[in-house]
Amino acid sequence: MDLSLSRVHFPVTTLGPGRRLGIWFQGCSIRCPGCISADTWGPGQRRLSTAQLLDQITPWLDVADGITISGGEPFDQFDALIRLLQGLRRLSQVDILVYSGYSLEHLDDQLRQANGLIDALISDPYDEALSQTMALRGSDNQRLNLLTPLGRARLGDFERLLMTTDKALDLMFDETGSVWMAGIPRRGDLLRLRDLLQDQGHQLQISAHASRRR
Repeated sequence: MDLSLSRVHFPVTTLGPGRRLGIWFQGCSIRCPGCISADTWGPGQRRLSTAQLLDQITPWLDVADGITISGGEPFDQFDALIRLLQGLRRLSQVDILVYSGYSLEHLDDQLRQANGLIDALISDPYDEALSQTMALRGSDNQRLNLLTPLGRARLGDFERLLMTTDKALDLMFDETGSVWMAGIPRRGDLLRLRDLLQDQGHQLQISAHASRRR
């Protein structure tokens, strides 16, 4: 089973508890205005089998405290997502958190098929017009759904308002020299970063801005 992959990174410390393995799917049919990950909307060109991906990430699974799957939209590649989740469960006992722009109700059938494979789900589309006061969420309409006892134990404490310690971003570098951010930026954070870099003679292209022009 092949999937379209955006990137993988370890460690990610801003999308759930502990040092986590982050997996970003490529491709999204929802395309929320203002999305900070608009670079993951298109189909992409990096395709690989779930077996290849599992083989690549196995060394990280030995030391990861948890796994976060985002995108893009993971449920747009549901068959590959299920196959990946099954493989992750075979290889690791850590919690699995999945981000989706679909509502919980829309995913009813898929979640029945994935019963026990996803410990926690952040559901619902990002809405840039709404407040952003809750941990792990980009807008307050998004819901943290705790689906297993492990999910409740590991992520139940995140059903709360943002704290100062939540206001952080991970910086990631890929083999091309591109810089990526992981986490949930506060409104205006990326604009402030762009202005700061421009003041120092650097350029910053933010995919969230490009998404508004599409």
